[in-house]
Amino acid sequence: MALWKEQTPGSGTSFTPKDPAAREPERPAAVPLNQERRPRERSEPKESVIAVDLTIDGKIEGSGHVRIAGRFKGDINVQGNLTIDAGAHVTGQVRAHTVTLGGELNGNIEAAARVELLETGVLSGDVKAGSLIVAAGSRMRGQVEFGWAEQAARVIGSSKGEAAAS
Repeated sequence: MALWKEQTPGSGTSFTPKDPAAREPERPAAVPLNQERRPRERSEPKESVIAVDLTIDGKIEGSGHVRIAGRFKGDINVQGNLTIDAGAHVTGQVRAHTVTLGGELNGNIEAAARVELLETGVLSGDVKAGSLIVAAGSRMRGQVEFGWAEQAARVIGSSKGEAAAS
């Protein structure tokens, strides 16, 4: 017994074929699975957040931006920006492209292109950075070195030029 009613071509109703494959609508060409699941490429790195109510003891490494609003104990090494929000507490060594400090950091900041101490920022440690911005009201206890990476590059470049001219 057929699942559909067969009609003859002359009866005035549509003709339904017996072959079910002939009735299926056409599908677009299949896309390989590896192309369907490929993530979208973004020009801007993602930001990871440690929320206000979190306390984490560990280590952060990787690329992308990190924002800390809670408490973190451990070293931070990111190829991106680090933001320590007002009210946040971090204990450990920090390496990041740009460090914005609005909370409290007990540790050193190394190899940063830019460090910004906001009005609410408190730093107990040393800073080595390309540039340093300090807002009125911020507090710091430690040693600071900034601007030396650019100066060293200029001195090396001029030394080579002088040696070539001699």
